[in-house]
Amino acid sequence: MSRLVLVGLPGTGKTTVARALAELWRCEAVDTDDVLAAAVGKAAAQYLRDEGEGTFRSRELEALRAALADEGDGVIATGGGIVCTPAAREALAEEFTLWLDCDDDVILARLGDVDRPLLARAPAEALAILRGERDEWYREVSRARIDTSVTLEDVIANVTREVERSTR
Repeated sequence: MSRLVLVGLPGTGKTTVARALAELWRCEAVDTDDVLAAAVGKAAAQYLRDEGEGTFRSRELEALRAALADEGDGVIATGGGIVCTPAAREALAEEFTLWLDCDDDVILARLGDVDRPLLARAPAEALAILRGERDEWYREVSRARIDTSVTLEDVIANVTREVERSTR
């Protein structure tokens, strides 16, 4: 496995899993939100608020392309809405991509007061809308869905099994 890309709704553990896998596999972990933030000089959430979703998605696509341009081994955690852009879905479909997912109540408990502009008002309802819009796209670009409502150790084991099964 030279590169693994993780997609999924906010709060499904993409960044946490990417970091844990990178440590285990002794490779680099990249978060496209961090790439975007470095490019624009502010946190991804603030940039989304300031510039609007259209501009944000365009910069997010640039961040994904930058992360994918690195030819080294690594694990890439994407922003939850990366699949909203057709060009991003095309790029993700060419990669070894896994969909991290769990129940909405688990996501909401994990997020707590985390700064998520698209979930700021009525988080449960907003999350249900995002799921309805995005689940098909996550399925489209991913080789498998990994349940992240279990322990981190179990998630890592399940991801590792999926990678091993798919690379045989």
